[in-house]
Amino acid sequence: MSAILIVEQVLNGLQFGIMLFLMAAGLTLIFGVMGLINLAHGSLYMVGAFAAAWVAGATGSFLLALAAALAAAAAAGALVEMLVIRRLYKAAHLDQVLATFALILIFSEGTRYVFGSFPLFLDIPDCLSGPVTLPGGIQYPLYRLVLIGAGILVALGLWWLTTRTRVGIQIRAGENDREMIAALGINITRLYTLVFAIGAALAGLAGALVGAIQSVQVGMGEPVLILAFVVIVIGGIGSIRGAFIGALLVGLTDTLGGIFLPELFKLFMEGGAATQTGSALAAMAVYILMGFVLIWRPSGLFGSRA
Repeated sequence: MSAILIVEQVLNGLQFGIMLFLMAAGLTLIFGVMGLINLAHGSLYMVGAFAAAWVAGATGSFLLALAAALAAAAAAGALVEMLVIRRLYKAAHLDQVLATFALILIFSEGTRYVFGSFPLFLDIPDCLSGPVTLPGGIQYPLYRLVLIGAGILVALGLWWLTTRTRVGIQIRAGENDREMIAALGINITRLYTLVFAIGAALAGLAGALVGAIQSVQVGMGEPVLILAFVVIVIGGIGSIRGAFIGALLVGLTDTLGGIFLPELFKLFMEGGAATQTGSALAAMAVYILMGFVLIWRPSGLFGSRA
């Protein structure tokens, strides 16, 4: 297998991991601060993708599409928090799961009613289309490189928000002792709505960015949501750094496993059987990785020890 193919697949894994980070960062913020299991987070990813596709189709502007994705997902998240989630903070986790699962159905059917059942398509802007030549003569899509760079910028922005701003201090304090910061005069209700809207906006941004390289369709957020939960378990609940590292590990494991495991099994198995066995193991690879991490460190790589 050529070095060029290996580098391309590593870049694909990084790009996939960065998009998972945008999902997982919002999810880990919400769970870390609020203690809420939000299965509807994938629906906010879908909302961002549909908003971007619709605005891009109406205006032809990719930047306006991204802005629409952020605004629509943040608004949907804030509305959901105020109308539904706010009543679930003290509820059992099973109640949270059932309520947010109901939100998945509501978002899916509502989106189908508004946009129909057929997929929408979001075109890559002309200035970002086509390949770029990397060192070594490797041809790689410019848009995917931009996705990697955008994700790294978002990660740095979240780090700055959570460590260098007053809001970030409140968010980190809310993770540790919500009663105390409420007693100090912080409006905990407003803080929760803000955190939920930020998490939703990140999911919507991920949906919009990925929507340009795959179809935008109802239910597109659920498979990504499962991997996002794997990411925050590996990285540690409530840790932005953990979400970033965990997302890269999951993205690389999923992408490289799907390519290289079938080739590995071909060294000592017949072609068809090797492909089938390697593909099956590749599908389980991220969950095997999660299992090893939890055996070694049950709180996740950067989670606080109990």
